[in-house]
Amino acid sequence: MKPTDELMDEHRVIERMLAVVSVAANRLDKGEKVDREVFVSAADFFKNFADKCHHGKEEKILFEKMMERGVSGEVGPIAVMLREHEDGRAHVRRIAELSAKKLDKKDSQELVKHARGYAELLSQHIMKEDNVLYPMANQILTPEDQEELEKGFAEVEEKVMGPGVHEKYHKMIEELELKVA
Repeated sequence: MKPTDELMDEHRVIERMLAVVSVAANRLDKGEKVDREVFVSAADFFKNFADKCHHGKEEKILFEKMMERGVSGEVGPIAVMLREHEDGRAHVRRIAELSAKKLDKKDSQELVKHARGYAELLSQHIMKEDNVLYPMANQILTPEDQEELEKGFAEVEEKVMGPGVHEKYHKMIEELELKVA
């Protein structure tokens, strides 16, 4: 399994949480009651699993290695991915801020806007990475580069995330999927 396969596996997990958030946002938009905790948990997941772990692997390891091999970080796919990571962080910050308080109608509408915006942004982002960026990486990176990525990714899992964190988030998604089912 290549390191990009690991990143694509993480994409499938992120997509499950995006589906949960989309369902919750649609219900909130219709005026239905939605447990605020769905958005609180989703923001935690997006900050830690999607951003700190997944985007951390991309930004600090994969993109750096691709730039060493001549891919520009200023224009093209890497520049687009970095910009989208920043845009996503802004959405997640607002989701976290809004879901941390009792929502009035205006706040609910803004939460729906940011939840949908993030889901749309990340869905498109994932498609670009899976179909353009990762295949490009696999073409230009040497077997030695791939080994370095594997080691770097393992280090992120161990030192940045810590033991049991992936499992915690998988369990969280399962619970939230049941909540919005």
